[in-house]
Amino acid sequence: MSDDGPRLTIFGKLFVFLFIAGCAAGAYFLFLKKPLGESAAAPSGNSPKAADKGEANTTVEIGIAYGTEKQRWLQWAVEQFAATPAGQRIKVNLIPKGSLEAAQAILAGDQKIHVWSPASALYEDVFVQEWQIKYGRTPVIRKEALALSPMVFVMWAERHDAFVAKYKEVSFITLGEALREPGGWDAIAKKPEWGIFKFGHTHPNQSNSGLMTLVLMAYDYQKKTRGLSLKDILNPEFQTWMNGIESATTGLSNSTGNMMRDMVLRGPSSYDALCVYENVVIDYLKSAEGRWGELRVAYPRQNAWNDNPYYILDAPWSGSGQHTAAGKFLDFLLSEPIQRESLKHGFRPGNPTVPIKFAESPFVAYQRFGLQINIDAISETPKAEVINNLLAIWQRSQGAR
Repeated sequence: MSDDGPRLTIFGKLFVFLFIAGCAAGAYFLFLKKPLGESAAAPSGNSPKAADKGEANTTVEIGIAYGTEKQRWLQWAVEQFAATPAGQRIKVNLIPKGSLEAAQAILAGDQKIHVWSPASALYEDVFVQEWQIKYGRTPVIRKEALALSPMVFVMWAERHDAFVAKYKEVSFITLGEALREPGGWDAIAKKPEWGIFKFGHTHPNQSNSGLMTLVLMAYDYQKKTRGLSLKDILNPEFQTWMNGIESATTGLSNSTGNMMRDMVLRGPSSYDALCVYENVVIDYLKSAEGRWGELRVAYPRQNAWNDNPYYILDAPWSGSGQHTAAGKFLDFLLSEPIQRESLKHGFRPGNPTVPIKFAESPFVAYQRFGLQINIDAISETPKAEVINNLLAIWQRSQGAR
């Protein structure tokens, strides 16, 4: 047979080899019924697409950014939820953050957060406006109030009694007078060993209670409970008065719960008075009594409800699986057994079927500390433009703080 017939070149042989290899690879993936490039790994429960498929073995993860005033209650609730049939397929990750701090993290695109549960709806309008500018749609699929708590002043009992003997009441007006007193407690109650008068609240640009404190200051100064306007907060006399209080304020923590804990942990050397949520005081009343003595509670003349809303977010990183899971956990939190537990931590339950007037209720058992069930003057939530300008005025007066 002649050797003069056509022969494959090196490139021809390479082409044939690649063609055969490609056919083999195609047959392999066709046999496995998987498209080229698809991973064989199981879908992640933290992926919106994986969660949307609803496979029986998928665990859906949701992250809840929440104010630390709810920490003890929510940690307990998550443990209880995990033991339920629904909870066995849903992993709830609690992310403690100041209310405004969490809003800013969500707006910045923090993909770990699927639910925002601040202490109140005070910052809601600002958050919604900023979200719509960025994404062009409403950010909230569902919202409910979990539990209510007004603002209170809390002081050590001995110092509270001395303060009231001098100023007749605890209010933002009288707190301002005490903070301006150069002689401190020596001038207030002839107690030089108590040092200067120390008042604290959380950071208004990070924590709801700090921002709420500024709002109630404005309402108290203007002697009104509705219609706080730009004209009210741009009043030079108001700004001078507020800045005088703020320049003497101690602390500025980003967490109401942590600030209350520090007061109880360190005693009167840290704070004489705080403006915080009613529920965090109730949570620490007995602990304080066992360490430093009794606390006393007083209520601002113009108050506000912190309703601890639960916002299920319509975020780009959150699919229907996360939305459904977040809704199931919300329904669990609003159920009567879980709401009754919130009462033990000083909240007024968001479920109206759960009573608060009975012998074992903290609002009855702890009345001697100054707790009261009825709150007379509840202030209206200001508009977003008022909130933004009030924060801007505060930031300008504080410089780098």
